[in-house]
Amino acid sequence: MTYPPAPWNMHGQLWLSLFRVREGDHPDRPAGVYGAALVSYERPSPLTYSELLVARPVGKRVTITDIWVDSADSRDGGRELWAIPKDLCDFRLDNTGKRVQRTSWTASLEGRPIARARFSDVSHATLRTPFKGATRQERESGEEVVATLAGSAKVLPCRGTWEFNEAGPLAWLAGKRSLASFRMADFQMSFG
Repeated sequence: MTYPPAPWNMHGQLWLSLFRVREGDHPDRPAGVYGAALVSYERPSPLTYSELLVARPVGKRVTITDIWVDSADSRDGGRELWAIPKDLCDFRLDNTGKRVQRTSWTASLEGRPIARARFSDVSHATLRTPFKGATRQERESGEEVVATLAGSAKVLPCRGTWEFNEAGPLAWLAGKRSLASFRMADFQMSFG
């Protein structure tokens, strides 16, 4: 085992945008609101890596439908501990600015972009607030796996724009405008 046991005590930065998928938009995707997030897990996290994920609410929990990381240990731990369907890809992250932070991300699979996103925010200037939630995944055997999460972060709305590759695995989000975007700066979270 090359990944830490649960729970993982994670620290980092998260950018999240919400998108609506309407009935009939994509036959293989249920209608509803989906969240697309880019995450940078940083020290002192037991694993440091980048992540792109798409999730949707299922009751009081979220189900992760699509997810990529740049760490084989994170991929293996996510799959084995919580049935999270992590795959590998490459990331580029650029940050500029002090008072107003500007961030750009690119997630690529075999040299082709999956998604690009740009954000601007002032989240570092707000107060830390608590959060909690849970994920619900299903193993191929039908077993339901629930992982709880709780922590705190500096959370504020932000400006966010996304571009999804029309020939990539998130093509079903291509051309959709986000309903809202948020930044969770300097989060501390226990997951699992």
